[in-house]
Amino acid sequence: MTPEKIRNLSRILILLSAFASMLLSIGLWFLGDDKLAGIFVGLWVPSILAFGVIFLSWTDRG
Repeated sequence: MTPEKIRNLSRILILLSAFASMLLSIGLWFLGDDKLAGIFVGLWVPSILAFGVIFLSWTDRG
């Protein structure tokens, strides 16, 4: 794989992880008995995105 393909795949995986976390958080909030679990999982979204920004900027340095 070329570095550009790896970078694009990384972007997709980061965004999919954040989106899956958001969906899980919404599901836990509305369908679960423990609303705090939904809030906890919802906090993963900005953490995943922040990690993605750091990771992608780190890979730019090469």
